[in-house]
Amino acid sequence: MLRGVLLWSSENEFLARRLPRYRFVKRAVRRFMPGEDLADALRESSVLSKTNRGTLLTLLGENVNEESESTEVVQSYLDALAAVGDRSLDVEISVKLTQLGLDLDEAVAESNLRALVEASGKLDRMVWLDMESSVYVDRTLDLYRTVRADHANVGVCLQSYLRRTPEDLETLMPLGSAVRLVKGAYAEPPDIAFPKKRHVDEAFFDLACRMIDALPSVRTAFGTHDAALMRRIQAVGEERGVDRGRVEFQMLYGIGVRDQERLAADGYRVRVLISYGSAWFPWYMRRLAERPANLTFVLRKMFAS
Repeated sequence: MLRGVLLWSSENEFLARRLPRYRFVKRAVRRFMPGEDLADALRESSVLSKTNRGTLLTLLGENVNEESESTEVVQSYLDALAAVGDRSLDVEISVKLTQLGLDLDEAVAESNLRALVEASGKLDRMVWLDMESSVYVDRTLDLYRTVRADHANVGVCLQSYLRRTPEDLETLMPLGSAVRLVKGAYAEPPDIAFPKKRHVDEAFFDLACRMIDALPSVRTAFGTHDAALMRRIQAVGEERGVDRGRVEFQMLYGIGVRDQERLAADGYRVRVLISYGSAWFPWYMRRLAERPANLTFVLRKMFAS
């Protein structure tokens, strides 16, 4: 029930307009992002690099209403990539296709995506496509395949809670795809997504095993903070004799910091997702819905002096 309330809140325009104005809300969200500006994200990227952790940057926002808005998003990412190149940081970017104009015109979204992939390619960096709600899965994968045919430096996210994902993974692996596996954080009906956590977790593990078996032809990244699940994945990699440097864990800024440091020290590839921008409310609510225990932290921040 709590997860449902949080997901409902993530889509409520009134709450998105009102709550971010309050200082206690902004104070609580700092657990998940170092600041709203690109400079904040780059500063933290530099700090993380000192402990062998790379960064994944994402500009918050989705579902633009005008083509000019998508142009601004692209320019923001291009500015970020230029700064990454100037500072020689181990930083990749992760984008939402709806933020690049997918709802407006698929040709616009493709053109925008190609611009980012080409700019990232000059830096030998990857562009990751975030996966949004289930209504966007086919269009996201179709556009991914189209651009992947010309550029190897583009990867895509899959969600273990969707019942269709095993089949999607099987179609992507022959392409030599880069795949980031996450659990999923959108409200979906039970015929489309597993409603129970234990089923989502088992689906994640099964998919992870399949991805590990596909190494090294597939770049494999696991987006989770579930320590027990990470240990199971590590054990499978050890059993298969997989080089630890080929097993990648992608985790949110500010969550599981000790696990991040431990994994990096043990030779695993670790990349920390840092979000920036002012449109953080829907994203923040979905992060809480993924792990409602985070509400304890939020409540402490609310009542802190």
